[in-house]
Amino acid sequence: MKSDKYNDQSSGKGIVESFKETRSVTLDLCRPLNRDDYMVQATPEVSPPKWHLGHTSWFFENFILKPFSEGYKPFDQQYMYLFNSYYETVGEYLPKPKRSTISRPDLDDVLNYRSHVDEAIADLMANLKEKDLQEVKALMALGINHEQQHQELLMMDIKMNYSVSPYLPSYVNSHKGSNTPVNEQGWKSFDEAIGSIGYDGQDFCFDNELPRHRELIPKFRISNRLVTNGEYIEFIRDGGYNRPELWLSDGWIARRRNNWTAPLYWDNDDGEFYYFTLSGRKEVDPDEPIIHVSYYEADAYARWAHSRLPTEFQWEYAMRNSELIHQGNTLGSGLYHPDVQAVNDTEMAGPGGAWEWTSSAYSPYPGFRPLSGSIGEYNGKFMSNQMVLRGTSCVTPDGHSRLSYRNFYHPEDRWQFAGFRLSGD
Repeated sequence: MKSDKYNDQSSGKGIVESFKETRSVTLDLCRPLNRDDYMVQATPEVSPPKWHLGHTSWFFENFILKPFSEGYKPFDQQYMYLFNSYYETVGEYLPKPKRSTISRPDLDDVLNYRSHVDEAIADLMANLKEKDLQEVKALMALGINHEQQHQELLMMDIKMNYSVSPYLPSYVNSHKGSNTPVNEQGWKSFDEAIGSIGYDGQDFCFDNELPRHRELIPKFRISNRLVTNGEYIEFIRDGGYNRPELWLSDGWIARRRNNWTAPLYWDNDDGEFYYFTLSGRKEVDPDEPIIHVSYYEADAYARWAHSRLPTEFQWEYAMRNSELIHQGNTLGSGLYHPDVQAVNDTEMAGPGGAWEWTSSAYSPYPGFRPLSGSIGEYNGKFMSNQMVLRGTSCVTPDGHSRLSYRNFYHPEDRWQFAGFRLSGD
């Protein structure tokens, strides 16, 4: 699971090559878009692709070029407001629901901004002062991983934006469905243990993965794979969306308010389920992992199945203490949709294809300290009213995630590529 591809801070050259590659991938992901696609913001949760291109450049400009590049001239002073996301200590910013109102700067201006920042970063790294070397490399690694997160967000947002069009356009023609049925669900049991949780390497990690610490993990069992579409359809057909006894109170309120009857992007055509994918509308494949469900839906299904969701500590402990031969697909597969999580001869299907909801609230580890300065707003201030997801997904950049990675979303969110596996005592 662990990869050093994007996390090499041993040399300035290594980090520059990673920077160039990451910036190139972002542009490659945008190539299937037409010019009007760059401005679409289907819901307040998503952002227009043009904004992603600007914000990822803003990050490098604001946190690296301005502090460390002598004589650097910002591309446009208005971009400080337009492309700031949520950094209150940096200054005011355009409210997220209004990001689609930015008809100026136009797309060419934003692409020129990216080139301007890329050239300035290359110049800075070629002439970096020794006293700034370690700090700048650490910030560069953060910026690279930040852009990779936005690559995943870009794919999530493009899917949402495409889904509201009556044409249901295809981003790519790559999802052909599975040929091999998934194996039956199995269980792996673990005795009570004291597990070491958190990042334990020397390369990049986010501050919310630290500090590494010990957790008491009660005896538990965990499924060897993710729940599938076919299994989730059984929940739907058994009235799962109409049984309040299965749902948390807030979840039932969300279900009724949003009129949920199936996962996001699903529809029912004469008793057959179809879903919208980045390859267009297709019949639901029963053997693929379920995706685009909220925490509330995952929790209700688990209750229906006489199980529960694992805690994030149980999930990490199980993955670290299992043979993970099979891993689900990530962004580099070009599928942009989860492939079948076959277990075959493996004892545990590893992360991939879909992020996995856990029952753990997103909160700081004991002794957590946010990064200093404005970048301390990156993770810590969101440790409230959100739930932790573990693993990785079919649109997560290759090598970006790791077993200690802590993703987080509100329990009502569904546009991320999120599924779940079951656990029990």
